[in-house]
Formats: sequence, C-alpha cells, structure tokens
Amino acid sequence: MPFNLFVVLVLLGGWLFSRLFLKIGLPSVLGMVVWGICIGFLWREHIPPILFQLEPYLKSFALIVILLRAGLGINLKNLQKAGLAAGLMTFVPCIIEGTVLLILFHFLFDFSWAVAGLTGFMLAAVSPAVIVPSMLNLKESGYGKKNEVPTIILAGASADDVFAITIFTVFMQLSTTGDVALGNVLLGIPVSLITGIVPGIIIGFTLLWFFRKKYTSIRATEKALILLMVAIVLVQIGDWVHSAALLGVMTIGFILLEKEAVVAHELAGKLSKVWVVAEIILFVLIGISVNPKVAWSAGFRGIIVISIGLFFRSLGVWVATMWSNLSIKERVFCMVAYIPKATVQAALGSVALANGIAEGSTILAVAVLSIVFTAPLGLIGIKYTGKRLLSASFSGAEEEGA
Repeated sequence: MPFNLFVVLVLLGGWLFSRLFLKIGLPSVLGMVVWGICIGFLWREHIPPILFQLEPYLKSFALIVILLRAGLGINLKNLQKAGLAAGLMTFVPCIIEGTVLLILFHFLFDFSWAVAGLTGFMLAAVSPAVIVPSMLNLKESGYGKKNEVPTIILAGASADDVFAITIFTVFMQLSTTGDVALGNVLLGIPVSLITGIVPGIIIGFTLLWFFRKKYTSIRATEKALILLMVAIVLVQIGDWVHSAALLGVMTIGFILLEKEAVVAHELAGKLSKVWVVAEIILFVLIGISVNPKVAWSAGFRGIIVISIGLFFRSLGVWVATMWSNLSIKERVFCMVAYIPKATVQAALGSVALANGIAEGSTILAVAVLSIVFTAPLGLIGIKYTGKRLLSASFSGAEEEGA
C-alpha cells in the first residue's frame, strides 16, 4: 500500500472511529486504538515498511506534545495548593507497583532479577497519552478544582512516566552488560533525573527571554514551532547522554506558565491543535502494535500479574494521598485515573527482544496484554467516574469534559 494512502487510512479511520465511539458513549481514543487493531489484523502485510522506521519518532513526538501540554497546564500556585500529594504521586505508586511486579516476574516467570526489574518498571508506567488530555479536559470544565485533583494527577502521572522509564533503563543496562556495578547504576538514577531537569530549566528561561523580546514580531504558531523543535532536540540529546530529558520537556512548559502566562496560554492553544493529529497517530499506532496472538501467548499468568500490579498501584495511590486534603471520593478517582497503560508499553515492549534478551518475546506479550487490558478499563473508568467523584467549581463544568 502506498504510504500516502496509508496515512489517509490512519487519520480518516482514526477520526471516524473516535466519533463513532463518542456516539455510543465510549472514550474517543478507545475508538482510535480499535481502528489500529483492525488495521493490524486486516492489512498488516500491506503496511508500508517505512512506518516501522518512523514509528519510534512519531510516538516520541506525541509524547513530547503531551508533556509540554502537561507542563503548560501546571502552575506553581496550584501545585503548592495540591501539597505533598502531588510530590508523592510522582514516585510512590510507581515504586510500589514496579517492585511488586519485579518479584512476581522473578518467581512466576523465572526471570533473572535484572530482567524482572526492566519488565516490572516497563509495566509500572502509566499512560500520559490517556491521562493528560483527560485531566486537562476536567480542569477546563472545573471538576476537582477545590483540591486541585487534576493538577495532582497531571504532575504525578507525567513524572511517574519519566521515573519508570529511567528505572527501566537502569535494569536494561544490568541485563545487557552484566559487569556493570549495581551501585554505579543506581547512582545513575538521580543523576539522570538532575541532568534532565537542569537543561529544561536553562532552556525554559532562555525561551522565556526570547519570547518576551520577540513577542510582537513572531506569531503564536511560530512560538509553538520553536518550542517543539527545541524540545525534540532536548529529547534527542537526552537519549545520547541517558538523561531524563522528558522531565526537562515538562519543566520548560512549567517555567513558561509560571513566568509568562499569556505566552504559555498561546502555546497551549496551538499545541492542543497539534494534538488533534498527534493523538490519532499515536493511538492508532498503539492499536497496530497490538497483536492479539502475541497478547494471548502471555496467558492467564500475564493477566494475574498485571491485575496484582494494578492492585498495588492503587494501594500506592492511597498511601500517596493519605496526608492530603482529598476526600475519599477524590482519592478513589486518583486510583482510577492511574490505571491506564499504553504509550510506554507500546514503545518499550519490544526493546528487550531487540536487544537479544532471551525472555524478550514473553516481555512483549505481557506489554501488549497490559495495553489491551488496562487502556480501555482506565479510559472508561476516567470517563464515567470523573463527574461522579469530583465536585464542580463553576457552571462550565456542566459541559462535556471527562
């Protein structure tokens, strides 16, 4: 199939399925994933080979857009209002779920500790591609405003993702180069986080100075283009030096919103338009990557392990929000919002196999199974509990936002 026609197939089909699923009361992105599964099932042999070369970049680009939008949606005042819970949500659920999964994969699947670790923390990552747009919609509609519930989840889920990827990388190094000292690798975690945030701070203030100086001479679209290009370069450099560059990307947006809200709102508006296309591409690609036969091969053990992991993630959310002002209903919503997994699992599920790790095919199967199982569950859960568990703060909340 010519690549041009395939792009039309992805975009038009993804859009139509998203509208269809909205009509029947289901999340639009679920329709995009289903359309991707249909493409993979019906036309897998006709998919242009160039797609598999572009796929990592397209997923990375979509993740950059998501994290920029997340950063541009979190201001310091709301973050301070959210309190300790926002900080704890960035790592407590991830560490608890990842550690439990590590143990389960070691004993139930007979993985080595290193391979069990990379598998556990790959699965422990939540999907910002699902969570961030949902929370931004809730923020715009005024739900959970009193205790800044969407802000807590926005900050927590975005950083949780970066945190999980960082630990995954550590265990991948241990799995592929067994002579690396564990102490040195563990030391690399805070180093990776710091070397990701610091460039984000520097770039954020540099862009702030530039946008202030050129505010009237360049359009908002051009500002958004500059922001995207800088973020892409930052992530690429981060890949080379093994830093948590995605955290830096979110930091850029955070600084722009805190120091120049007018510019930040302009950029957020432009990125929301970019996301219309990026969202369809990302979720259709996730659907295409879902091979039902591979997912089935993970079997009953895979479902059990994923379910136990979700239970302990929910326990981690409950612990992280224990010292907050959140009501019981709001804490339950946080647990629901932390269910969906998709982006990281689709991007990293095949990494172990590509690096020659013997258990790679099983890891891929479990990753695919986690997408099929948790993404629809989380999407539907957020949609149907958002307005029921969160209180509305103004009249705009009556509009559709979940």
